[in-house]
Amino acid sequence: MLANDIRRALTPTAVLTDAKIVPDAWQASVLESESDKQLLLCSRQSGKSTVAAALALHKAIYSAGALVICISPSQRQSAELFRKCVDLYRQLSDVVSGDFTVMRAEFANGSRIVSLPGSEQTIRGYSGPSLIIADEAARIPDSLYHAVRPMLATTRGTFLGLTTPYGCRGWFYEAWESGEGWKRTRITANDCPRIDPTWLEEERRLIGDWSFRQEYLCEFVDTQDQFFASEIIDACFNADIAPLWGDAA
Repeated sequence: MLANDIRRALTPTAVLTDAKIVPDAWQASVLESESDKQLLLCSRQSGKSTVAAALALHKAIYSAGALVICISPSQRQSAELFRKCVDLYRQLSDVVSGDFTVMRAEFANGSRIVSLPGSEQTIRGYSGPSLIIADEAARIPDSLYHAVRPMLATTRGTFLGLTTPYGCRGWFYEAWESGEGWKRTRITANDCPRIDPTWLEEERRLIGDWSFRQEYLCEFVDTQDQFFASEIIDACFNADIAPLWGDAA
């Protein structure tokens, strides 16, 4: 193993720096984290998919025989995340050779990166991943999330969910608000040095407050087709009141 490769193996952030990408502090924190459960709640164009691609590549290149599964709500989104992995790989030198198709990479060390659309049927054919990346995680249905989590049971692998918000609902919202054991990273457009504040103010005027708060300020806001506000629905529940039918047991 050459010197650059050894350094990169020990320091995942070097996948970005060696590709001539200067990582933000939060991106380095995500890459260097030892947590096996991470949630990234990030603005559009903040660099969340770049850091996910770097994490996927580092796992595949430096953990022989690793399986990395990338899932997204649609095939187009899955293809975009996989393309970032390929583009980043091509910027690196002194790394294990790999063969690439449209949605799959196989490396000489036996590792694989497989990018799949958000379908439970396509996911269940895989087992034993070392890393699962859920892109646009707030839009991935609960059933798919529940289908992929058991895959990590024997490998004790890492799960990374990255997204902008999508209403006060779903597994990502619940994990972000009250889930235990998650490392949470929240990056708004104001935290990203590559986004011009003047452009942001114009964008707020163009797309409206509701969309702006969700897409750029990373706020969980009710969906526009929601008839009742989430706080009204939550107020209808009281844990101190016993169920009408009681416990069937």
